[in-house]
Amino acid sequence: MSCAPQSEPADRPSHHCLLPPSSDPHGANGLPAGKEGSHGANLANREDRNSPSGILATPRDRPPPQNQLSSEHISCVQGILDEFLHQYGSLIPIHVDEVVERLQAIFNESFSSPHRKVMVQHLMQSYQRMSGTAMMREFRVNYKRHVLTMDDLSTLYGQNWLNDQVMNMYGDLVMDSVTDRVYFFNSFFYDKLRTKGYEGVKRWTKNVDIFQKKYLLIPIHLEVHWSLVCVNIPERTITYFDSQRTLNRRCPKHIAKYLLAEAIKREQKDFYIGWKGLFKMNVARQNNDSDCGAFVLQYCKCLALEQPFSFGQQDMPKLRRQMYKELCHCKLSL
Repeated sequence: MSCAPQSEPADRPSHHCLLPPSSDPHGANGLPAGKEGSHGANLANREDRNSPSGILATPRDRPPPQNQLSSEHISCVQGILDEFLHQYGSLIPIHVDEVVERLQAIFNESFSSPHRKVMVQHLMQSYQRMSGTAMMREFRVNYKRHVLTMDDLSTLYGQNWLNDQVMNMYGDLVMDSVTDRVYFFNSFFYDKLRTKGYEGVKRWTKNVDIFQKKYLLIPIHLEVHWSLVCVNIPERTITYFDSQRTLNRRCPKHIAKYLLAEAIKREQKDFYIGWKGLFKMNVARQNNDSDCGAFVLQYCKCLALEQPFSFGQQDMPKLRRQMYKELCHCKLSL
């Protein structure tokens, strides 16, 4: 099994900034190699004419020196962003606070004042507008049979809809973090079950005894909406989770029929009867039309790790960035 973001390395000029060792096991310490070329000088040259206000500051208007960024600071921001770009293929999962924290660790001074923070944010935006630094199109993440491209990872940006590739790889990361008690079904499973019946899916778990697990996590994708079914094997419950709180009564019935057929096939007589269908209504709720997939993945993670649902709509931007990083590292942040 390989788990490594892949890109095409090339020589890159060095920046005058000593970065602390990278936490990425696949990246180099300091500045990474990449194909995009260096734009550090460009950022430094643009510092005055691209001030956060968009107006060249006069001497009277200029903030005190401790609130400014020196050319060394700007060059170091460039180096930090280069490293993040190499590590994640884009700056989608990077928040300005992460860059500020790195600067503070490197220079041992505060960069959290409002003016400095705005300047760092402005530099990040300028960096992304430059040709070749918005994202590395050849960037790939490989994990088991999964291959995520930048098109896949970009579904975690903003209010984009998550696709099956992201859903399935993240689900496997969830399952592999607690493999003894959780089985995650591929996102295409339910549609095949719904349209073809048990005969269409009877071989999907031929190498897995689902009745030895505690939880079965089954993502449901109907047209443009994601929801989740969680089967608790010991308690014989089939619980439907939907961040829009809609009632899909057919879904638990399809799953119940599948469980009965699987129990009969495996001669698991204890599981022939006693199943209950539940609808979980007091769960975190989305207030837009785009975050259902992100909610489903967080439901999966919390259920598998047996943690409470302590997130809501307001947490989605941060959680989307976190999931992007988890996919790149091929490991959940527990």
